[in-house]
Amino acid sequence: MVKKTALLTLILFFGLNFGALYIGMFLSGEGAFSCWYQMANKAPWTPPGWVFGAAWTLIMVCFSFYMSVSMLKSKNKKQLISLFSIQWILNISWNPIFFYFHNANLGLAVIVLLTALVGYIFIFNRKKIKYFSFLILPYFLWLVIASSLNGYIVIFN
Repeated sequence: MVKKTALLTLILFFGLNFGALYIGMFLSGEGAFSCWYQMANKAPWTPPGWVFGAAWTLIMVCFSFYMSVSMLKSKNKKQLISLFSIQWILNISWNPIFFYFHNANLGLAVIVLLTALVGYIFIFNRKKIKYFSFLILPYFLWLVIASSLNGYIVIFN
């Protein structure tokens, strides 16, 4: 029964996490291909476009495993679900704010808040899930990089 529950929890988080990526992409309009973004003065450390897709795929695979283990071991599932839900909304909302509405300032606020929240989730769960906590670090590190890219656009455009 535990194996079945673990598998169903993992499948649920795969669906939620990859669904968030799809919804965010759908709401971003032309996204990185928009004239606004193409003409923006971007950070010299901005990776090539294909890196974003590869990074987000790896991040969501790791984060899905992280969340499924966290849910199975958490004594406070309501708080964990609340934190995940806020993260999910912030993750999706950054895309249209930044790419569709071209609001880099609000985008920076959202991504910094998301980065802080993911850092808090790591701290919140690290003692409960021990070495599995490292599965959230790619997400956190990518958000730090993404925040710097967004911040560069705010400052230099």
